[in-house]
Amino acid sequence: MGTPILARSGRDARLTEAGEILARHATSILARLTAAEEEIAAIAGLQAGCVRLVSFLSGTATVIPPALATMRAERPDIEVTLSEATPPRAIAMLRDGDCDIALAFRYPDLPGTPPRTTAAYPDDPGAEKADDANWNGLVAHPLLTDRLVGLLPAGHHLAGAEKLELTDLADDTWVLGCASCRRHVVKLCARSGFTPRMDLTTDDYPTVIGLVGAGMGVAVLPELALSSVPSASIRLVPVVPTVPREVVALTLPAHESVPAVRLMLQHLRSAARLAVQEPSTAPR
Repeated sequence: MGTPILARSGRDARLTEAGEILARHATSILARLTAAEEEIAAIAGLQAGCVRLVSFLSGTATVIPPALATMRAERPDIEVTLSEATPPRAIAMLRDGDCDIALAFRYPDLPGTPPRTTAAYPDDPGAEKADDANWNGLVAHPLLTDRLVGLLPAGHHLAGAEKLELTDLADDTWVLGCASCRRHVVKLCARSGFTPRMDLTTDDYPTVIGLVGAGMGVAVLPELALSSVPSASIRLVPVVPTVPREVVALTLPAHESVPAVRLMLQHLRSAARLAVQEPSTAPR
């Protein structure tokens, strides 16, 4: 290298400035090597390939199953693995070479909202390096545009409404979901002039739905998470103005040329189109 990459002090060692630069580039170099090996192997017919997927919860429940089923039916020789992680962690896994495709989402920027910092979100240690919108250097394949929907107990006074504004729920107890969605809902409420009373929080969407159905509070969730809502105890009411959520499949540029990855992306796009066409089962 011509310059030290480690500085030793007794039994301890730390990276020098040159070492930090080398470490920063190592991840992308390894990812490109892995992609090159898989592409060459596919061309040579030495192996069918392997695709490592990571997805957030509602994507795992809706978009992923039909995509995997189609992939297996068409190419049973391609191995596909799946793990779950919310976008900050999923994006970090993609950058670190721990997956080939990451399903992720992001909400539009809100005017007047300060940038996210670790101090502002102590519950999310990856916030400063893996913001939901930090897709720089990644290839984003649009899958669908989701929207936020209000969940109300069947006995709520607004259960029969055709639409609602967040301020209509300012005096209610709220049940809030995953950290990324929770942050965005809190920002939306702040723009509407109130702070939601967050007595109950959980990363599990079925738990949110169950708590609302039991009359423990109200919630606002992405419509993609509402594919199996119990119709007797829950009412879904559209939120106005509409709050969109962009859902994409992310990959590294080096993985774009891997045949198995390209095929998996194709099936994810097809599955996403089906997910958009299928309405939620709970009554409006």
